[in-house]
Amino acid sequence: MKVIVCGAGQVGSNIARYLASEGNHVTVIDQSPELIQKISDTLDVQAMVGFASHPNVLEAAGAADADMLIAVTLADEVNMVACQVAASLFNVPTKIARVRHQSYLQPIWADLFSREHLPIDFIISPEIEVARAVSRRLQVPGAFDMIPLADGLVKVIGVVCTDNCPIINTPLRQLTGLFPDLAIEVVAIIRGDRQFIPGGNDQMLAGDEVYFVADTNHVARAMAAFGHEERQARRVIIVGGGNIGLCLAEEIEQNQPGVSARIIEVDRRRATLVAQKLKRTMVLHGDALDPAILEEANVGASETVVAVSNSDEGNILASLLAKRNGCKRAITLINKTTYQPLVLPLGIDAVVSPRSITVSSILQHVRRGRIKAVHSLRENFAEVIEAEALETSTLINTPLKDIRLPAGIIVGAIVRAGKVIIPRPSTVIKPNDRVIILAEVGQVKKVEKMFAVRLEFF
Repeated sequence: MKVIVCGAGQVGSNIARYLASEGNHVTVIDQSPELIQKISDTLDVQAMVGFASHPNVLEAAGAADADMLIAVTLADEVNMVACQVAASLFNVPTKIARVRHQSYLQPIWADLFSREHLPIDFIISPEIEVARAVSRRLQVPGAFDMIPLADGLVKVIGVVCTDNCPIINTPLRQLTGLFPDLAIEVVAIIRGDRQFIPGGNDQMLAGDEVYFVADTNHVARAMAAFGHEERQARRVIIVGGGNIGLCLAEEIEQNQPGVSARIIEVDRRRATLVAQKLKRTMVLHGDALDPAILEEANVGASETVVAVSNSDEGNILASLLAKRNGCKRAITLINKTTYQPLVLPLGIDAVVSPRSITVSSILQHVRRGRIKAVHSLRENFAEVIEAEALETSTLINTPLKDIRLPAGIIVGAIVRAGKVIIPRPSTVIKPNDRVIILAEVGQVKKVEKMFAVRLEFF
């Protein structure tokens, strides 16, 4: 597949890295010579300096025979024009644009991105995606990550194993005997700098970060099995009233009626604007690092603080200060990936990475075959993939023990006619099943081929 990536920033370079590692022909365009030089030095891609919306630049990048254009520059307008030029002049089949300004995304203007006006196939809004990711984490207290799949029938949960976790130091193959009626499958373990897909003889240790797949109806029991029985937050403090904070508050107001939220925003004008947009969320003007403001927000009686300001350092300090003053849980937005391994040991419960979430959203539209959903787990580690098995798939009608899946691929769950099946060696995948798979980054192409429609089928 031939892909043009417009923008060599954090998101653009990450997308280019993913696609190039899978053998795609990738061209990256950016107006910054420094970023282009960095891309050229580190990735096996074609990189060129230029304005991504200029027709001559897109032509030189090979737009005439490109399969996809992904526009993730810092300017919404450049992204939109690049997609328009790619469609009108070069007939690029698939166009994806990152659009950050919320005024473009209001339902009243939904017709803007139709084929007759701005022919963009998929719009990605980082602020909305991050707000939804945080909202999902609020629904499963004790989890640092939660990914719903198969129309909500399955959840992929990330938890930290503490010293009190009752199933640490137990071979995974024994979990079925210990919990015969519990539909879960451990699919990934992160232990310090080591990240791996476990086998039956592997054990979870205290301090491990573990991802498991579970039937949604069994999530509460599964969390208890991992030693997490925290209550769902009813009082939430949001630090930062920017686009993410506002989107999160709106998400809570619309979808979590039992949750009460308060926003702390340091800029008076922004605080006033946010207060006008929200119906039942209290907005406080002040600095979240000021103990008096935290006391006014009643931080001691709040179950969760969500720090989503523009400052990583401010988010970290505000989270730690809120927990010191009695808040039970902290969810913290961090842009710098170098900070992420440092903050969990400090006492922060969950980290949100806008870059990883945006990359996951874009990859969902890049994957081929019968891929329904894609979510990235950590940078350059693995992807959780939901795919539909067809008559032509190489996986169907054969017990899993006889398929011999490549190393780095594990089946976490199968959904058949609305029922969740946790796979065992004798389990057989049938046509039309929804299959939840975790695949290491280097093995994702093999998953796509497993679920692709072969030409001889037609």
